[in-house]
Amino acid sequence: MSRTLIKSTHPSETNGKNSSPEPELNWKQLQRSLLIIFVGLWIYWPVLNGDWLWDDDVLISRNPIIHNPAGLWHIWFRPSELIDYFPLTASVQWLEWQLWPNSTFCFHFTNVVLHLCSALLVWRLLDKLGLRLAWLGGLLFAVHPALVESVAWISELKNTLSLPPFLLAMCAWIDFDRKRKVKDYILALSLFLIAMLGKTTMVMFPLVILLYAWWKRGRVARADLMRSAAFFAVSLAVGLALLSFVRHGVGEESIPLGGFFSRLACAGLALAFYFSKCFLPVSLSPIYTQWRIDPPSPTQLLPWPVFAGAIYWLWLRRRSWGRHALLGLGFFLLNLLPFIGFHEISFMRFSWVMDHFLYIPIIGLIGLAVAALEHTDMLLPTATRPYRMGLVAAVVILLAMASRDYASKFTNQETLWTYTLEHNPEAWPAHDNLGGVYLVTGRTDEAIEQYSQALMLEPASSTLRSNLGLALMQAGDLPAALGQFQQALQIWPGAPVHAHLGDVLAKMGHATGALAEYQKTLALDPTNADAHYALGNFAAQAGRFSEAKEEYLESLQTDAEFAPAHLNLGNVYLQAGQIPEAIAQYKLALSLDPANADARCNLGSALVKSGDIPAAIEQYQAALEINPNLSTARMMIERLQASPAPKR
Repeated sequence: MSRTLIKSTHPSETNGKNSSPEPELNWKQLQRSLLIIFVGLWIYWPVLNGDWLWDDDVLISRNPIIHNPAGLWHIWFRPSELIDYFPLTASVQWLEWQLWPNSTFCFHFTNVVLHLCSALLVWRLLDKLGLRLAWLGGLLFAVHPALVESVAWISELKNTLSLPPFLLAMCAWIDFDRKRKVKDYILALSLFLIAMLGKTTMVMFPLVILLYAWWKRGRVARADLMRSAAFFAVSLAVGLALLSFVRHGVGEESIPLGGFFSRLACAGLALAFYFSKCFLPVSLSPIYTQWRIDPPSPTQLLPWPVFAGAIYWLWLRRRSWGRHALLGLGFFLLNLLPFIGFHEISFMRFSWVMDHFLYIPIIGLIGLAVAALEHTDMLLPTATRPYRMGLVAAVVILLAMASRDYASKFTNQETLWTYTLEHNPEAWPAHDNLGGVYLVTGRTDEAIEQYSQALMLEPASSTLRSNLGLALMQAGDLPAALGQFQQALQIWPGAPVHAHLGDVLAKMGHATGALAEYQKTLALDPTNADAHYALGNFAAQAGRFSEAKEEYLESLQTDAEFAPAHLNLGNVYLQAGQIPEAIAQYKLALSLDPANADARCNLGSALVKSGDIPAAIEQYQAALEINPNLSTARMMIERLQASPAPKR
């Protein structure tokens, strides 16, 4: 059997002969492209109006760097302020926020469009590798359920943004390998750098092009190593930049990876898990059950001899179809290496595996599946082709339906985390996030229950104890809240916990203790918005309005969307007779929290002082619609309507 499984039918290899079928071919390509786009849009339509999820707030919706018009400088030249050093991704998120702030539809739509571009580029890459059914590979990429997390979760823009340049770089490298044109080499290197700046885990690209060289020529020559050197240099440079920040945001919780054999077991189990989800994408979940691997059992090490045996078996057949299988499997394994458990990563606090790490590796197995279909097509009788086409169509339809159903779970926090807990009741982050949903919506008892369940699963978490303290404080159980914050500080004496402890002490009337906690907060984190806001409140209550103003401004310097700080700063301006400034702050507070009756009432008072009585009455009426028991607003309306309008 020849070394090439499928004979290439790429137009560039026809030398201009038989050019008449080209219009028909292009029409077929257009139809197939539209099919991929239509099916992709149908799958992700339910999520386009979805909310911010999980760490979307930290990365985007409440990230002052993303909101700052000058944030690009921080993104590129002050990387320590970022959770991860993905400057291109952060820059695109910054640009999106400047164009459509808080429009989750636009953020979601960007992810979907980029995903569909990748699906078309997967088709192009497989076509360059000589696969006749390359378009089917693009379709499978578009509809696969294991990729839903990467597309439906806004923060995973790093996946959807970095894959197109990665695929284009691979296509440019193949062109360079065939034609040896310098422009193709430069294009491949430039696109690889762009992909790396989008997500640094594209670092495996140089090994992929060496794998391609082996697949094409049966060996990796010295010339191949020399040509790949620049790619390794880019990988090293950008990779080292990431290493300085890779543990940033890991949190105070430990990662139970254990020693060498535990990590080996984790890596093998992760490979087996990811491989199975590619071919049987069922029971998908944002958080999977975390296996106990320290110490590992002998059976947990079993995936390694299985994989080794399979690779050896394929190696023995490398002069025929085994070569192609090793290309697809090698691509899969190489691009999974950074995520399988040899190195600690923040997500490993609660799970060893996550679906979005399959976004690139799955392309290798998709190509392998398409090649296998083509090989089968050559072996089986022509009469069976309609049945085979029907079977493939049924598989694609089932995958698309499963993906749409799974995508619908990413519409809001409550839906996502309720679904997660149905599949994995031990997912303590799901309990934590669901508790946050309940706390924000005023379902305090349910929030306390969720935080308590999370703590049963992860008792050593300072964050969970602090969150439970917040719920207890909202429920009015101040002594219990105080106890939770004190225990949280024993686990991890972080600035946010000191700030929360200050809040509960202030509510209990212990002003001295509260002030001490806020000062400890600012000693640890001088930019903590909550602590500055609280100190501003203390200063305002004591009549030190100049000091209060400075504290509120410091708070807003960190978090420009802190509505209570805008409101109280407006109160300080109103007290000082700075009416235009007060009106501006009240309007900013209402733009962030339109249902704040106090802000509307105070804005009405400022408008009265400015002489705009009709606008003031309008604000008082709006305040009463929100809170009918607001006697001040009702009294002011009656007084203003009974008084003659002042001359302006």
